[in-house]
Amino acid sequence: MAKTKEKYELMYIIDPDKSEEQIAEIVQKFKALIEEHGTLLELEEMGKRRLAYQINYKSEGYYVLARFESKPEFPAELDRVLKITDGVMRSLITVCVQ
Repeated sequence: MAKTKEKYELMYIIDPDKSEEQIAEIVQKFKALIEEHGTLLELEEMGKRRLAYQINYKSEGYYVLARFESKPEFPAELDRVLKITDGVMRSLITVCVQ
């Protein structure tokens, strides 16, 4: 039986001290990675927002929300890349329940 695609939601926060060009590069990197391994359904750059609590002594972050479809093994690889990318402060991938 072939594995079916599932829908996921990714929220990540980029360090607000990065320049606009650096933020755009990070967003483009993950957009391309998602498109390479699945289907990007929606990408919303929410911009700078106040954090609920400080992360690395910072009280703001640049929020990005992506909704996508992919095979179940891809989110683990995406999470690994998010964790090692300079400038990504936090990330969370969740399965969308239909």
